[in-house]
Amino acid sequence: MKLDLDQLRELIRLLDEANLTEIEVEHDDDRIRVRRDPVPGAAAAESLAPLTAAGQEPASAALALDDDDGAYVTSPFVGTFYRAPSPDGEPFVDIGDSVVPGQVLCIVEAMKLMNEIEAEAAGTIVEVLVENGKPVEYGDRLFRFEIG
Repeated sequence: MKLDLDQLRELIRLLDEANLTEIEVEHDDDRIRVRRDPVPGAAAAESLAPLTAAGQEPASAALALDDDDGAYVTSPFVGTFYRAPSPDGEPFVDIGDSVVPGQVLCIVEAMKLMNEIEAEAAGTIVEVLVENGKPVEYGDRLFRFEIG
């Protein structure tokens, strides 16, 4: 299997988007593994983080401050946005809900993994900016958030 530069870039992009340290691709009898070292100190922090039901660690959403119109919870992944734990379940949060750090806000499915997105700060959900089941990109605004 001959790997060109664009394919290598795609594998690296997948590593970043899924927050993985290693990815392996097999085709016929060929195998390619791309690995990166985790962020220094991450191993210690990861060992303290709780695991989700699927066995992966919950992801903290980035909290982006915007001088003009408040704070936003943004997606840490490319994937599909889900407001509830199941299709017929109640949303994790609604407009007007107060949240605390570590509280699950939504799920972003990335590469068949359900990633629970947690709040980084205490505050109130002011607006839900993405429809349930819609795709999101890295950095997309998911919720408008009032800190405090």
